[in-house]
Amino acid sequence: MSRSRSCWSLFVAVCLVGSGVATVAAAPPEAAPRALPRPDFHFEGKVGKTYLQSDPPQFPKPVAAPAGAPNVVLILLDDTGFGQYATFGGGVPSPTMDRLAAEGLRYNRFHTTALCSPTRAALITGRNHHSAATGVITEAATGYDGYTCVLPKSCGTVGEVLRQNGYATAWIGKNHNTPAWETSAVGPFDRWANGLGFDYFYGFNGGDMNQWNPVLYENRNLVPRDPDPDYHLTEDLADRAIEWTRRVTDIAPDKPFFLYVAPGANHAPHHAPREWIDRFKGKFDGGWDAYRAETFARQKKLGIVPANAELTVRSEGLPAWDTLSDGQKKVAARMMEAFAGIAAHVDHHMGRIVDAVKAMPGGENTIFIYIAGDNGASAEGGLDGSLNENLFFNGVPESWEMALEHIDEIGGPKWFNHFPCA
Repeated sequence: MSRSRSCWSLFVAVCLVGSGVATVAAAPPEAAPRALPRPDFHFEGKVGKTYLQSDPPQFPKPVAAPAGAPNVVLILLDDTGFGQYATFGGGVPSPTMDRLAAEGLRYNRFHTTALCSPTRAALITGRNHHSAATGVITEAATGYDGYTCVLPKSCGTVGEVLRQNGYATAWIGKNHNTPAWETSAVGPFDRWANGLGFDYFYGFNGGDMNQWNPVLYENRNLVPRDPDPDYHLTEDLADRAIEWTRRVTDIAPDKPFFLYVAPGANHAPHHAPREWIDRFKGKFDGGWDAYRAETFARQKKLGIVPANAELTVRSEGLPAWDTLSDGQKKVAARMMEAFAGIAAHVDHHMGRIVDAVKAMPGGENTIFIYIAGDNGASAEGGLDGSLNENLFFNGVPESWEMALEHIDEIGGPKWFNHFPCA
């Protein structure tokens, strides 16, 4: 796999649009304005001394989406590599992604910026990430054009555009597009999700989050800790997404919605219920060299890469698997099992959202967009892997021996684990 492909993301799209036979000619829908917001309403009739001497009153009409406008569900996974999910030849089962790929289109050259905040800024604004002032993650912002991470007012988001054209809008999950210094409970809030065109927000601000004990906000309000000992963030986000779409369609069944779901998975920490991790026990004992070759062969079979493509040589920075000690192999395999667990787990819960939307009235008129990664697989675990990814960010070295001592706890609430990588 070429080095440049590590910056690629995988993209699955499916359109489920109902059809029918028109029996009468319909009036053409009002054209969407070329600029937003629309001009303020102004009464153009005659106003006399009394209502009897005035033209009939007129109120501004609520903006309505064009008849038949589809719902849109946009799912964006985090830190996912080109060869990790089975839909694109990887070793992690992805039945939800498989199903959407079979119903729609699968893209294998969908480019990202290779960083969280820039990719997300480009995605929600439709602009180059530098034009959206997000040339780097928000925590590393600098005071130069293109790098302040302060979204310009000129960069309207897809949420704002759709909201001003009659859509209900929601953002569920990760928000890595608010300047880091504006993410406290005192704001300012104009660059939180609600200020960027989304009627509803439930999720977290920042690059990553503890899956067992997250710090969450509902709109601008801090969410109390969930006392459920089996709580997991991915499941919670799926529940909230389903609840919101049901509420919107119950109250305003003729109003289309735009649902943006950005789970914390598959960013570290690779936290997953133990039963999901244990499903992959022994699956990666063959090591990364064997996994590369197996994945490449599957990608050829699926047509993800050309049949005459050649596998690149292993990166010089990554040692051959057979040169590792037994302890190193054990740690690396278990950390990959934890990653596979969270990756399979999130695809399952994204499937719950897809199924719930399809089952709703009008669900057949929905566009699903499932993006497998805002960038390639993360390299933040280092060659030995990490029990705590935050050590990497602070330049504190780790050793695989430490992880070996706690190998049975990897993926649980005690650690902020990340697999080895180069």
